[in-house]
Amino acid sequence: MIDLKTVEDLTNAFGPSGFEEEVLSAIKAHSEGLFLRNDAMHNVYAYMSAREREQAANKEKSEKPVLMLDAHTDEVGFMVQNIQENGLLDIICLGGIHNTNIPAHSVIIRTTEGKKIRGITTSKPVHFLTASQKADNSLEIESIRIDVGASSRKEVMEDYGIAVGDPVAPEVRFDYDEAHGICYGKAFDNRLGCVSILETMKRLLGEELPVQVVGAFASQEEVGTRGAKVTSQEVLPDLAIVFEGSPADDFYFRPGIAQCSLKQGVQIRHMDSSYVSSPAFIRFAHEVGKKYGIKYQDAVRRGGGTDAGVISLTGKAVPALVLGIPSRYVHTHYNFCAAEDIEATVSMAAEVARGLKEEVLSEILHKNEI
Repeated sequence: MIDLKTVEDLTNAFGPSGFEEEVLSAIKAHSEGLFLRNDAMHNVYAYMSAREREQAANKEKSEKPVLMLDAHTDEVGFMVQNIQENGLLDIICLGGIHNTNIPAHSVIIRTTEGKKIRGITTSKPVHFLTASQKADNSLEIESIRIDVGASSRKEVMEDYGIAVGDPVAPEVRFDYDEAHGICYGKAFDNRLGCVSILETMKRLLGEELPVQVVGAFASQEEVGTRGAKVTSQEVLPDLAIVFEGSPADDFYFRPGIAQCSLKQGVQIRHMDSSYVSSPAFIRFAHEVGKKYGIKYQDAVRRGGGTDAGVISLTGKAVPALVLGIPSRYVHTHYNFCAAEDIEATVSMAAEVARGLKEEVLSEILHKNEI
């Protein structure tokens, strides 16, 4: 079973896009047996041996095909844009957050010195709303600010130490409902993917695999899949598994139509707005799921995107398999997911890695065509 302490520490970590240092520390703390290195963009690379890490650092080509396991480390959040004279903080979004989900929540501002300040996103009490305001559900980000309890710009800057450019993240602590197998917390998109990389690689340690497995924890996905543009060029994989905390849709579509339901297993994504999947890779994932009794659900998405979009276009083209953990209310403060779905995702990835024998690779990589 997956290590819930890893889930807790990674999801609790502060890490809006561009400010992922705390997430990296949590990854390092839970990477027993793995060998890590990082780059200037806060991307982290994980290897199964010190030798593999050194070979990669020296740009030596692997003797085996390279399977990259990808997940992004950042979470949606905010940045302080300005400080009003009355002490309120203007903000901009880091990632896609619907404005109506922002007001009346607790947030954490991290100062340049590393101090964490609690704030509340502003909202006007119903007592002060006019009839027209009550009827109008539209909301602009410029009308939402953060209140830290101060009363002046000077107080915010001098007493609290907050400055323009400081990052902001939701204030939510992980919890686990053991009786029902439900995880509660923030940043399930995509700290659950980071957990999946760690758990998958640990399960494969010491095994003689047909591929070299490299973990790639990419920064800044929520602001344009920026980290994966670097990790994919650095690793130059032959194929990839992309982990995601996928938005659950079981409350929005009826059974049989929903494609990302809690406790229905790992989501296998055929396409979204960023990429079209490898049919051969998906066929193999289906075979693995049936052979080992791993629950899975197929999805075709009209919108959304993952790191697979940039990874699949790297070098000579990279077949990518996107495995999603159904997560309710992603890109908001609070998320739910089922522990069994994380387990299904990790089991699928591990068995896929074990099963990538030459004949399977030939089919996925189209080696024998034309």
